[in-house]
Parts: sequence; C-alpha cells; structure tokens
Amino acid sequence: MNIVVLAGGLSPERNVSLSTGSLVCKTLRGAGHKAVLVDLFLGLENWSGDPSRIFDAEDGLCMDYAVSETEPDLEAVKASRKSGELGIFGKDVIRVCSMADIVFLALHGGCGEDGRLQAAFDLIGIPYTGSGYLGSAIAMDKDLTKRIVQYKGVLTPRWYTLDYEEQDIPAIVERTALPCVVKVVGGGSSIGVALPKTPEELEAALRDFLKFGGRIIVEQYIRGREFSVGVLEETALQPIEIIPKEGFYDYKNKYQPGLTTEICPADIPDQIRARLMSAALAVHRAIQLNVYSRSDFILDEGGDPYFLEVNTLPGMTPTSLIPQMARVAGYSYEELCRRIIKASAKIRGK
Repeated sequence: MNIVVLAGGLSPERNVSLSTGSLVCKTLRGAGHKAVLVDLFLGLENWSGDPSRIFDAEDGLCMDYAVSETEPDLEAVKASRKSGELGIFGKDVIRVCSMADIVFLALHGGCGEDGRLQAAFDLIGIPYTGSGYLGSAIAMDKDLTKRIVQYKGVLTPRWYTLDYEEQDIPAIVERTALPCVVKVVGGGSSIGVALPKTPEELEAALRDFLKFGGRIIVEQYIRGREFSVGVLEETALQPIEIIPKEGFYDYKNKYQPGLTTEICPADIPDQIRARLMSAALAVHRAIQLNVYSRSDFILDEGGDPYFLEVNTLPGMTPTSLIPQMARVAGYSYEELCRRIIKASAKIRGK
C-alpha cells in the first residue's frame, strides 16, 4: 500500500506526533508498504523531487525524533514555513494524501485530533485511520466528553467549566476549594494540566493557561492510583498502571524514558479490572469512536474508578501506552499498525 503517515502540525504535542509518526512510518516500510512521513504544517517544503514520486522517496522521509522535556516553540515552527502561507496544510499535503491508499494519522492535539482534519478528509474523499470527525471533536472537549459519559453512567470527578480573563483570576482563586485539578478544555499530553494545592499555585496556573485561550475545567481532586485502558476494534485491552517516580504524569514524565513505572497488566483484583475495561469501552461507544482509543482513570482509595479523559489518537512513541497494552494482548507493534489500518480502511470503504 501507498501510505502517508501524517504527523507534526502546530499542536503543542508536535514533537510527540513526530516521534509517533517516525516509528509508525519505519514499521510500515519494514512490513513492505511504501510509507512516507509528511509534516502536516510544513508539507513537502524540503522535498526537491516530483510530488507524484513521493512514495519512492529514500527512507520514506523518516527521521529519528526524540521528545524533549519541554513542549515545542510553535512560533519558531510557524516562522520556518518558507511559503509564508496561512492555514494548517503545508506544501502539497492535500495532493500527496489524495494519492495515498490511506493516511495514517499520527497527529496529536488540536491540530489534527479535534475533528477538523477528519471532516476535511471526509469531504475530499481521503481515507484515514482512527475515529471520524464527530467523535474526535467531542473527545477533544473535556467538558463535553464528561457530560456525555456521566449521562451514560460512567463515574467521573465533579467539575465545572470556566471562561475567564486575567482580571477574573483573584476572584476564582478566592472561591476555589483546594486541592483541585485545573485543565485546559482542549489540551493533551498533560500540557495545560495543573494540580494546585495552594492559592499561589492556582493563581500561577490560571495565568499560565491564559495562553491556551482562557477556557478550563476545574475538577475535583481524587487521590488514588492512575490507570489507562485502551480499546482496539471494540475490545478493551488490559489496564496499565502508571506510577511516576516523582510528581504526577506530566509531559516530562510521559515521554522521558525511565521517569515512570508502567505495569501491564496492572496488579489489581479481577473485579476492578473488569470495571476499568467496561468503563473504557462505554466511553469509546458513548462518544462514537472508531478503531482505537485510550481512556485514563484514577482509582480512588475505595476502589472506584473515575474516568478522566479519552484520547482518540493515542501516542505510539517508544514509551507510549497503547503499544504496551497491545503487546500484552499478543500483538507486535507491526501487528497493531496493521490492525489499525485494516479496521480504518473497512470503515471508510477501502
């Protein structure tokens, strides 16, 4: 198959996406496919050949990408675009995606995971992997997701949503019970997440999160153990327990090797295992997701699992969780990629 692995873009999770895309592309090429890695935002600006010959590009344009400890400088990425054009699609991206048998979406965050790209590809007729535009859009909004899954009977921490400006911060700090969890409504990879325990920490988080647009959820803090549960083709995978060696499961702890202990299958009673897997499948179905997803939970001290959020294009970097869960289920990384492509192609009539 001719496959475009679409990664990068302008999300704060850009570097994670490029790491995912590079590994996926190399794996697909190793399996005999003509796969090529394309940056959603920069496109083929650095490709000097004929775009119609892109699937013959040496090494599929793959490179080795490591996720740094901090999120990327998106202003620098914008400035690096040679064409100076606006919009999320880089040079020849639509053209080469239209030539592919399928586009493997290795994107993360608002630039590629929020449904807009999926809707555009549906209109053009470009087949792609993962969930469609509606489920993707819902899952990107933490407030809307929690409303839907709570209605379906899934336990989730109490929360409320805030739209605020800088002048509102003192009043918010004064009335907010601590500790709490503060999250950007459309964030991912723990970017735009804080666990303030003091008024000073809350104020600092609120000021920092203004750069994301000033829309957040303030969530009940649940003390407990953290788990993640994947769903692959309507089957829940074994839960994985996440134990950061220091702090919480933030951007640094997620992507820097050795900073977090991950246990899969998790060492938990079968009854709790069943509840976690059932809840993950319920979330996947409630917001109409396709092919695969990954839901995150906190298991409180009483043994109740609280749903936190769901990822429609979960990371597939060397340290990511879905590949670990798939391996326990008996699927190699290559087989996981193959199943994602096959199930996605079936949904989209390819």
